[in-house]
Amino acid sequence: MESFLISTGIVALAEVGDKTQLLAFILAAKFRKPVPIVLGILTATIANHAFAGALGSWITSVVSADLLRWILGLSFLGMAVWTLIPDEFDEDDAKFTRYGVFGTTLIAFFLAEMGDKTQIATVALAAQYNSVVTVVAGTTLGMMIANVPAVLLGDRIAHRMPTRLVHGIAAAIFAILGLVVLLGVGKRFGI
Repeated sequence: MESFLISTGIVALAEVGDKTQLLAFILAAKFRKPVPIVLGILTATIANHAFAGALGSWITSVVSADLLRWILGLSFLGMAVWTLIPDEFDEDDAKFTRYGVFGTTLIAFFLAEMGDKTQIATVALAAQYNSVVTVVAGTTLGMMIANVPAVLLGDRIAHRMPTRLVHGIAAAIFAILGLVVLLGVGKRFGI
């Protein structure tokens, strides 16, 4: 349950102001059809994060526990720094309009998530907790928590979110996880 809750919280916070959330705002404004947009985001996220979770799980099978601790700890610290760097949205991420609302959203979100901080976080969390299903479920829920309101409420909430504060909280959580892993504190508490 811990892996699910931490994965959900970290991704929901990290996603605020992320390029995929900006993509959700743009798709919502362009198409004004929230159901296929939300379903496209969900489908793309499940596919992308399932791949990332499987990669994280595989890494645990080929890397020694001590090396994995260093990789994960440094990855979480790197994620903390990356979370503080604002994302920029490229209009080309939303150019697949010939595939309809669902198809455009699916393709655009899948591609936008490739190598994104939430995908990298999913790899690291799956390796940390060695639980692909709960981590992927959590990171997917986190993406939906951040992006569904963006689709449904659009510009009404875009300018009211304290993005820097939310990113600061997410960065602090990543940093704490990194330190916990590097110092081996988690082993004492079953993390």
